[in-house]
Amino acid sequence: MLANAIRTRGAVGPTYTVEDVKALSERNDEPQWLRDFRLNAWDTYESIPMPSRTDEDWRRTDIRGVPWAAAGQLVEAGDVSVQIVPQDTRQPLVGGAEGGTLVFVDGKVVEYRADNALSARGVIFTDLASAAKSHPDLVQKHLMADAVMPTDGKFAALHAALWTHGFFLYVPRRVKVEGPFHVVFYNRTPGTTLGHVLVVLEDDAQATVQVEYASASSDDPSMFFGATELLVGARANLRYVSLQNWNRTTTEFTHQRGRVGAEATLDWVFGVMGCDLLKDYINLDADGRGANGRISGFFFADKEQVFDLDTQQNHNAPLTATDLLFKGAARDSARTVWQGMIKSLPKMQKIDGYQANRNLLLSDDARMDGIPGLEIEADDVKCSHAATFGTLEEAPIHYLMSRGIPRNQAELMVIDGFFDELLQRVPFEQVRERLQAEIEAKIVGR
Repeated sequence: MLANAIRTRGAVGPTYTVEDVKALSERNDEPQWLRDFRLNAWDTYESIPMPSRTDEDWRRTDIRGVPWAAAGQLVEAGDVSVQIVPQDTRQPLVGGAEGGTLVFVDGKVVEYRADNALSARGVIFTDLASAAKSHPDLVQKHLMADAVMPTDGKFAALHAALWTHGFFLYVPRRVKVEGPFHVVFYNRTPGTTLGHVLVVLEDDAQATVQVEYASASSDDPSMFFGATELLVGARANLRYVSLQNWNRTTTEFTHQRGRVGAEATLDWVFGVMGCDLLKDYINLDADGRGANGRISGFFFADKEQVFDLDTQQNHNAPLTATDLLFKGAARDSARTVWQGMIKSLPKMQKIDGYQANRNLLLSDDARMDGIPGLEIEADDVKCSHAATFGTLEEAPIHYLMSRGIPRNQAELMVIDGFFDELLQRVPFEQVRERLQAEIEAKIVGR
């Protein structure tokens, strides 16, 4: 495992070349604008040095032992089908009222359903490669142009140059979609995939999206370079749920950003359970007057997992509000890092920013770091932050034991209670039940 062990000195970064970029674009028969975009992103990638421990946002996570060469081959989907994906992952979120379903295996679309009535109202829900051809003006306008940028970092640029698959959701002005959109990224073959999420809600639109990342068990290393872009127009409302449960030989580097317009709302739920090493940038930009954003994050690391989560709440307009709550647990020799920042531009008065990180240590060898921060350039604001750390309290455990509950079950109930606040923000009951079962499996060491 990579995580807390002393890392061996191997390749110093990904092993791709510009020829891989050209071959990918050629294989997909992409339009010229997208080929040019990829090549420009590659130039950006080559101009940015690899992250190192001397960089502030990387100094707590060592990536020198990442198996770049072993995991460096782009996955090419072979004979795959939706039956490869576990049933509980691909089951419908609700009944027949879903807005659409899209399932990828190794980057290949294996299941696709979309509500024809929504299409008639101008809603676009399809895989990103198809959207780049059938809706080039919309995709070119928004793809890594408004939220995540190729210049955001070494791996953001690599993603821009080599993204392999993804989906595009576009909801026109004043269209409100009640049924959720469900997307599954599932990997079976070791190697590298680069998945992209692009969600655009125009003014006064509404939608709910759940995206799940998972992979089959494997002893061979894999990598995922991701990007998520959530663009929420004025007075629009987006509920977005992202759940990650990669296998234990996967390394993930991801950039995510949500941009919220005037009087709009983004309710973002973020969960991490899997992978070996994760570095994730999560940015929330309140861009319009009266914008409101909430991020609810939960994570549970065990064995030798490393989760490094870097969040930023940017208040780019007055009278904006952001609320971030991340709750995490760690056991065995796992390591987690959460580093957060609330930032306001000058003259952005009457803002309300809150961030909190609650950590539960379940073993002496685990380590959890919580580093909140404020960078406020206005003088009429309400901003606060907190990071707390604790272990299992004996009082509630003894209380439950006094009622005849065995100790191991009592501990399980207390930990379930710790995460319940965040799990209740997942808007689908069967998904909450599945996540609770996965948390409990980690608690008992399975």
